[in-house]
Amino acid sequence: MTSTGYKIIRLANGVHSVHSLAYRETFHPVVGPVAEAEALYVKQLRLVERIRGHVGEFVIWDVGLGAAANALTVLRATRDLACAIRLVSFDNSIEPLRFALHHAATLGYFDRYGPLAQTLMDRHSARFQNGRQPASWTLHLGDFPALLALSLSRLPARSLPAPHAIFFDAYSPAKNPAMWTLPLFTHLFRLLDPKRPCALPTYSRSTMLRATLLLAGFYVGAGHATGEKEETTIAANTLDLIDEPLDRKWLQRAQRSTSAEPLRQPLYRQARLAPETMEELQRHPQFK
Repeated sequence: MTSTGYKIIRLANGVHSVHSLAYRETFHPVVGPVAEAEALYVKQLRLVERIRGHVGEFVIWDVGLGAAANALTVLRATRDLACAIRLVSFDNSIEPLRFALHHAATLGYFDRYGPLAQTLMDRHSARFQNGRQPASWTLHLGDFPALLALSLSRLPARSLPAPHAIFFDAYSPAKNPAMWTLPLFTHLFRLLDPKRPCALPTYSRSTMLRATLLLAGFYVGAGHATGEKEETTIAANTLDLIDEPLDRKWLQRAQRSTSAEPLRQPLYRQARLAPETMEELQRHPQFK
């Protein structure tokens, strides 16, 4: 136990991770930080393949920097590719990263990137050579929903670069409902460039989340397994980036679910789909 609000947890497989005392949640709780990031983001998004064939700068939004495991895993996985990469991380606190750096040897995933993570923490920005890869990494600290709303108000000018991929790793809806509302994902979808294919995986497979993503404008599919989860969720602005799109059978199950209606305000609750919500889902291009 520590006075910082975090502690180190040893997982069943022997890997260590960070636990938030305030949220009572462990980061990457089953297989550990690196294995989960590799399965959920690197492999599922086919990042090595996409970045290898990409012309120009490849932009990744890292929503929920936390202890930086997701960002560092992608840097490690793509360092032999010559394509430039731009990481844009978001969080409302630097403390998980500060705590993780103090326990870098135990966590085991910082290795050569420890000084880089320290620079990001101190300056919120870094430009560096990642193997063959020219790279930049910036950190936006603060309220993510408010930042999205502000960025949307400034369109067509862009204060944030449109992403090719989004890592969405916020605390769970029950503990952090403000990060899982329909307005947030609607704003996020509107900030994408329609001409730039972009996919968003996340660890949840809840019916409520999937309905929310569909109503926000995304195509949505079943995501890869990770740890004990047989299925996660992947959303995208093009169906081409989704291997297993949700079908009408899922829509029927959603109609029977007792926890499917999206959160329209940052207050967690569970409810059946409202009739008008179901009608809107049925009109989604994915189900035609």
